[in-house]
Amino acid sequence: MNSVKLNRKIDSAFKYVGIICTFFGIVMLCIFIGNILFVGIQRIDWGFLTSLPSRHAGKAGILTAWSGTAWILVMTALIAIPLGVAAGIYLQEYGRKNRLAYFIELNIANLAGVPSIIYGLLGLEIFVRLLHFGGSLLAGAFTLALLILPIIIVATREALKAVPNSLREASYGMGATKWQTTWYQVLPAASGGILTGIILALSRTVGETAPLIVIGALAYVPFVPKSPMDEFTVLPIQIFNWVSRPQKDFLINGAAAIIVLLVLTFLMNGIAVYLRNRWQKKISW
Repeated sequence: MNSVKLNRKIDSAFKYVGIICTFFGIVMLCIFIGNILFVGIQRIDWGFLTSLPSRHAGKAGILTAWSGTAWILVMTALIAIPLGVAAGIYLQEYGRKNRLAYFIELNIANLAGVPSIIYGLLGLEIFVRLLHFGGSLLAGAFTLALLILPIIIVATREALKAVPNSLREASYGMGATKWQTTWYQVLPAASGGILTGIILALSRTVGETAPLIVIGALAYVPFVPKSPMDEFTVLPIQIFNWVSRPQKDFLINGAAAIIVLLVLTFLMNGIAVYLRNRWQKKISW
């Protein structure tokens, strides 16, 4: 009886500690975002969004930075999503369940936790030096695709695992083939979980800096990239460049760029969540 009471007290203590930590975390986050909004919102205007970088803070803009981010995001998605989803489908639906498969699955899960700068070094050796892509958008997209592939694969497999076997058996009972069952039944049912994994992976892509710096992304680019082989910069690198300067005006520019990056991330996540929910409603009908 005493041990039961003690366990209840311990559970209550942990509960209150969790509530307090969550409260302080939310307060600190609100203070941080509020300070950024207060400092940076005054700098955001059409000129800031459409101007090239400059040594003068009042004339500097983020045109090259946000266009580079958009290029990287789209190219990374085009490379990583088909490969990641296809690999997840094969491992879960078609691959044999043996020791080799278990070893591969374990290593894919481990790769999801590897520091991003390691992927930068890998991209530097393979895409920049071996394939001679240089510090181009293509090299950056391939490097970030390697970074998020394990996340997409793991999310796809977990989403497919959550689909009940009764759905597969019913499809087979109607005479459907393995591929027809996977394409028309299993994938639609797992689409919500798969899209969630893709959202998380692409959100990580938007905020990555270390791998792109390693492969040669520039802090100052006086032109907008027009092809996958052009040199580039991205918003996180531009932000780092500005906040590392001692001038106060550049700190204001950095805060404004952070606001743009947050809006871009929230907008991307919001659209993806909307599409996911709409697809789930369509499936439920």
